[in-house]
Amino acid sequence: MKSKTLFRSTSIFASMTFISRILGFVRDMVIAYIFGAGIAADAFLVALKIPNFMRRLFAEGAFSQAFVPVLAEYKEQHTDKDIHEFVNRIAGSLAIALLIVTVVAEIAAPAIIAVFAPGFLHSPERFQLAVTMLHITFPYLFFISLVAFCGAIINTHGSFGPPAFTPVLFNLSLIAAALFIAPHMAQPIIGLAWGVFIAGIVQLLFLLPYLRRLRLVPIPKWGWHDPGVRRVLKLMLPALFGVSVAQINLMLDTIFASFLAVGSVSWLYYSDRLMQFPLGMFGAAIGTVILPSLSRKHAAKSDQAYSDTLDWALRSVLLVGVPSAIGLLMLAGPLLATLLHRGAFNTHDVYMARESLMAFSLGLPGFMLIKVFASGFYSRQDIKTPVKIAVVALVSNMILNLALIFPLAHAGIALATSIAGYINTGLLAYVLYKRNILQIQSHLRKYFLQLASANIAMGLLLWWATAPLTEWLQWDLLNKCLHLFIIIALAVVVYFIVLWGLGLRKRDFVKGSF
Repeated sequence: MKSKTLFRSTSIFASMTFISRILGFVRDMVIAYIFGAGIAADAFLVALKIPNFMRRLFAEGAFSQAFVPVLAEYKEQHTDKDIHEFVNRIAGSLAIALLIVTVVAEIAAPAIIAVFAPGFLHSPERFQLAVTMLHITFPYLFFISLVAFCGAIINTHGSFGPPAFTPVLFNLSLIAAALFIAPHMAQPIIGLAWGVFIAGIVQLLFLLPYLRRLRLVPIPKWGWHDPGVRRVLKLMLPALFGVSVAQINLMLDTIFASFLAVGSVSWLYYSDRLMQFPLGMFGAAIGTVILPSLSRKHAAKSDQAYSDTLDWALRSVLLVGVPSAIGLLMLAGPLLATLLHRGAFNTHDVYMARESLMAFSLGLPGFMLIKVFASGFYSRQDIKTPVKIAVVALVSNMILNLALIFPLAHAGIALATSIAGYINTGLLAYVLYKRNILQIQSHLRKYFLQLASANIAMGLLLWWATAPLTEWLQWDLLNKCLHLFIIIALAVVVYFIVLWGLGLRKRDFVKGSF
């Protein structure tokens, strides 16, 4: 695949994700305005996190990492009939497994809440509300996992826009639920849970026409004995453990936060949502786009093209990830004051969420690079190595949580996650380099100097132009938005002018063939 094609595919994915993230902010603004950061919001966010945890575990995590390389190999080496039969058997096996998990979760909902948010046991109202909403939100796992399955097929065939657009439908469903369903419920927050359930169905229906165009609409069949399915399962087992380690890291944050002051779960959630904006737009976009490409290059034994693709992804992530981290760090308060400071989300919530957002922002480049470096292993059908590294990161995160939660409370949880992220990405890069998969090319030294200069210039501008948070909190919404827009626009202009002045050009990212 040419670098120009990778650049275009990444741009499409990022554009769709940008729309989704903007609507996600609107969704969070609506939820924060109506429900704030109290008991109801904490209970809903836990009920939402649990199926999302399972989704990342089974669908977008272990399953996609195992399924995409095998499907890419099928595309290279098998007939269309073989591919369709493989898809059918995967669909049937996945659907049955998801159905079993969903039924078990519905029965064991109280126990699941007790495990994922043990602090809620001391607050019967929060606990029961979370259990009630989990009964409604958990079936979302069944639908969204099938959405991820469909999206992986579409991505492997070179189309990235439709799967990247599906989160837009999720955000629209929750906004509609908050505005039109919640007011009619005896307990309004439960309306959001129904919005989650509806979103899963809508997203799945949206992707089916795209599969029809590829002539790959699955006819689910039992396929545990199919050779292709067995290969996916063989790859999934270590991948499942590896992804579970990453997700356990996230859930540990919720478990620890459930013991802290009321609102801690929500403060972490809202700050994480802001951090996920650049991570989802660019880190996930690049990771999603390069995995099928790397898998094809590995299957074709194109070693130089493989290395060049990793180099392109590394440079692209750093181009966006480092300035995004600096921007979030220095604009944490203004962003939260502008987006969320209204209704039930008060001044105290802004200050508390700012602390965790600043801590999360420090780890943003590391989180992005994990998605790139991990693809270097998954594309080679090596799942065990990143699993071992993820275990080291998990243990590090647990130790850091215990060390930092007492002096820094919820911000300590976020900081521990960031540090563990760098441990993860550092070890992934080291192993790739030692195996001569990641090659440090000669142009990178100049590139790092260019990035460092541009980021220093941008950081100085943000430090000079940003007013104290006390002033932001006193302005009306129009003034906040205007000031924020001007500061971000100036920062972007300064950043790219410095890069241009130091010789970096767009062709450096879209030129060449690999």
